[in-house]
Amino acid sequence: MSISEEQIKNALKSVKYPGFTRDIVSFGLVKSIQIDNGDVKVQLGLATNDPNIPATIKHDAERVLRDIDGIRSAKVLIDIHAPPGGAGVGMAATRIPGVRHVIAIASGKGGVGKSTVAANLAVALEQTGTRVGLCDCDIYGPSISLMFGTRERPTATDENMIVPIEQYGLRLMSMGFLLDDTSPAILRGPMVTRYTQQFLRQVEWGELDYLVLDLPPGTGDIQLTIVQTVALSGAIIVTTPQEVALIDARKAATMFEKVNVPVIGLVENMSYFVSPSDNKRYDIFGAGGGEREAKRLRVPLLGQIPIDIATREGGDRGIPIVTEDPQSPVTAEFRRIADAIHKVLL
Repeated sequence: MSISEEQIKNALKSVKYPGFTRDIVSFGLVKSIQIDNGDVKVQLGLATNDPNIPATIKHDAERVLRDIDGIRSAKVLIDIHAPPGGAGVGMAATRIPGVRHVIAIASGKGGVGKSTVAANLAVALEQTGTRVGLCDCDIYGPSISLMFGTRERPTATDENMIVPIEQYGLRLMSMGFLLDDTSPAILRGPMVTRYTQQFLRQVEWGELDYLVLDLPPGTGDIQLTIVQTVALSGAIIVTTPQEVALIDARKAATMFEKVNVPVIGLVENMSYFVSPSDNKRYDIFGAGGGEREAKRLRVPLLGQIPIDIATREGGDRGIPIVTEDPQSPVTAEFRRIADAIHKVLL
């Protein structure tokens, strides 16, 4: 029985890059395949400083190859080299011109209030006197345009650079500025990658101290594009206290660990609810989950954001709570998180 290169590639598509949902074939790690009467040799190319990653990929790849009928022996060779700039997996991660620090706001799952955290944290950073941009990298489900209350369309310069929208002292970019309210972003993976790159590289961000990236939930193509091509100063993981959210927060933290991006800390959102009638605290989603997970990951718990009606209403109206109510306890918590980031990065 003859074995084709296509069969081998299809089998290798089941081998995921550790920490990601994407496979080593679509990742572009397979450099060559040799077939000689049932003996198969696969050459991979990999940029990493973590010795566990090549070992895991080699083990998994050889295992799936041995399961193919007609293969007598399977050997996977990996050419390992250090990632440029201490960054990720394949391409060189480089800095965005004029931007001092790029911070990714991530979560392992949706529904934890990541965009609310990203929006208010960006405003809190700007209020410290720094220059801040916010890029909505959730191409399929953009929300930053709503949270900042503007439907203004971006313009372009003579050099074909996109001019970001300015609101509340921030420079903003989001797919929401390019789509109507009811228009979905129906895009395949390569187009999503292209838009992500354009938002980061073809926007005239100017001189910024911080560019905050509001990532989509999970560990998919967009996250992969960013960690491969942008030199991140660090990541902040957003979770809620219950275990079902913490499990996914671990996955997000592991993803950044695999590509040598430091996790600055954990933010526990929807941490508790204080009843306005009797000022009694209710731990609706449980208590202590974020603190325990931060200790497990050996990162700081940067803040605990309560469930707050005014915060939700402000997001719906397009006025972040940090802007609308400077005296709010929620605003104070976001400012504490901003101060913690300053201590780490500035």
